Amino acid sequence: MLKTQQPVGLSIGGVDSLQLHERKPVITSVTKAGSEFDKKKDKISGTSLMPGEPKNKLECVPGRRMEADLSDFNIDAPRWDQCTFLGRVKHFFNITDPRTVLVPERELDWAKVMVEQSRMGTVPPGTQVEQLFYAKKLYDSAFHPDTGHKMNVIGRMSFQVPGGMIITGFMLQFYRTMPAVIFWQWVNQSFNALVNYTNRNAASPTSVRQMAVSYITATTTAVATAVGMNMLTKRAPPLVGRWVPFAAVAAANCVNIPMMRQQELIQGICVKDRNHNEIGHSRRAAAIGITQVVISRITMAAPGMILLPVLMERLEKLRFVQRVRVLHAPLQVLLSGCFLIFMVPVACGLFPQQCELPVSYLEPELQDTIKAKYREPVPHVYFNKGL
Repeated sequence: MLKTQQPVGLSIGGVDSLQLHERKPVITSVTKAGSEFDKKKDKISGTSLMPGEPKNKLECVPGRRMEADLSDFNIDAPRWDQCTFLGRVKHFFNITDPRTVLVPERELDWAKVMVEQSRMGTVPPGTQVEQLFYAKKLYDSAFHPDTGHKMNVIGRMSFQVPGGMIITGFMLQFYRTMPAVIFWQWVNQSFNALVNYTNRNAASPTSVRQMAVSYITATTTAVATAVGMNMLTKRAPPLVGRWVPFAAVAAANCVNIPMMRQQELIQGICVKDRNHNEIGHSRRAAAIGITQVVISRITMAAPGMILLPVLMERLEKLRFVQRVRVLHAPLQVLLSGCFLIFMVPVACGLFPQQCELPVSYLEPELQDTIKAKYREPVPHVYFNKGL
């Protein structure tokens, strides 16, 4: 028998936040997801990071246990309105929390069991709503939305902050010498390729050959852009040279993501009706989804890679900063993390992950299929654009 723990959301100044806490575990029978789970004390709460979040109707008063009827609880229903930008940002603040990277495997397995049991309507007696919210938070952060398979740690969106801050910081610091430019652009594109593959639309399989071609193409594009612009900006003001890494990253994203997901552009992306029944595959929907992902990735990198060079340009003119050059790289890594911790959820929330597309925009043959299959008019189709 497995015992689960009820995470407790702390409130500071009326704002729900994700906090680590220590409590003795609340006993609930689940499955064999890990007999040691009841011994674990440190938990990450499933509440939101965003200030001003309206209380969920099922949320309890801080410090009290939730008591709610879970017989009709829909664990897949978003906690926040995904039709609004703010609702999507709150959602991604929750699931891209970098601390979830440190959650042990057995706890992730427990989360999957809880989510699956909730979907089947067999939630163990005594389970609290907070526990289900926490389980769904872990599930969304670690498991692919299409396949339900556990994603590799480095490819998860929750790893974007720790992974991205290191790479971005070093790209911005070591931009002067050619070997450093080539090396860090290669590292960045390797990281991006893994993230793109991990968060792809799994309904469209990608071959090893396609992955290799897209990886080589994107890396070559990034390196060529960085090297070429470094040569063009030798006589330009120093600040212009500091923006070269961003130009290379933006150019590579425009190549890497479409190349990695080219199968969707060739064969189409899976589209479904409002009841999640598969209708067919659409190339037009794939083009829209991939374009939105490219825009999101560039937006994610833009503030840090554009504003941080301006800040460092000013700081490096100060005498005490000039004396501690060895700390310049760690400082840029830290500041990059400050930008990314906000920009990852903001960029992911620019567009809905489950996109809605008018049927009239689909290919004519797919429109004919829909008309023949459904007696009543179907105004929209839906698809997962990926991240």
